[in-house]
Amino acid sequence: MFHRLRQLFDPYIALMLLVVVIAAILPARGQGAAIAGMLADGGIVFLFFLYGARLSPQAALGGLMQWPLHLCVLTSTFILFPLLGKALEYLSPASMPPEIVTGLMFLCVLPSTVQSSIAFTSIARGNVPAAICAASASNMLGVFISPLLAGWLLKTQGLELSFGIFRDITLQLLVPFLAGQVLRSWIGRWVETRKKLLGYADRGSILLIIYVAFSKGVMSGMWSQFELADLLVLVVMLSGLLASVLIVTSFAARRILRFPVQDEIVLQFCGSKKSLASGLPMASILFAGPQVGIVVLPLMLFHQLQLIVCAILARHYATRRDDIGANL
Repeated sequence: MFHRLRQLFDPYIALMLLVVVIAAILPARGQGAAIAGMLADGGIVFLFFLYGARLSPQAALGGLMQWPLHLCVLTSTFILFPLLGKALEYLSPASMPPEIVTGLMFLCVLPSTVQSSIAFTSIARGNVPAAICAASASNMLGVFISPLLAGWLLKTQGLELSFGIFRDITLQLLVPFLAGQVLRSWIGRWVETRKKLLGYADRGSILLIIYVAFSKGVMSGMWSQFELADLLVLVVMLSGLLASVLIVTSFAARRILRFPVQDEIVLQFCGSKKSLASGLPMASILFAGPQVGIVVLPLMLFHQLQLIVCAILARHYATRRDDIGANL
């Protein structure tokens, strides 16, 4: 029973919530805030360096020939999600803080996850090489596509892209990632043998980013504008968003594209997720002001929802019989 509960409720989520509470009680102030901000920036660089060092180009290229599947994943990630996000923007109540609506749209332009998409695909007995390729391509393209989509879709909310933003994204996200790729042949084995220790380090970096983001919101008094009813409405909207994407990708894979069940699994798990690890650093660059704490809230909630739902869905796929798998 405990093992099943742990599958549904990642302890890391509890740590994120704890960090939010700490930021509410003891926010970073003055010189401490400046130091925490610099550490968070360093954590972002380290995070994307590790991604580059971990990602095997050979493994990612293993499923590259299945381009229709990869196009479908990218379509779900960067077209279907933003369209659904715009629909939710129009349906959101007028009382909802604009920062939450901005965060909802920002969530919809982010790339897919890598680790959890591959892990759930493996548990569900799907096409793992294709999942590696699809999730990796989504993340690499997302460094460019996500800011462009955010600038286009969030222009009415005051987000203006500039050379400085692209410079920061390049220096903090793309350059460390490419450096990790270049150095992979020398440090790749070392990184793999210390996967658990480095996993703690990159998760710690994300927790620090969360602390800095929410501290800014607390110090600016923005959280006083936030009501419990807004949170409940947001959870309902995010649940509807995830359900809609899962239904559309499942229908398209089975009825329109006639994918085998192994590829359907890839489309479901890679096409329905949004990356917390990529989204938080990107938000800290795009939304440098105190509103960043509320902007990333939809992403944090969606992260928990996608883990719970996809864990259940992966176990469902895993119990299929191969001889009838295509009909599941």
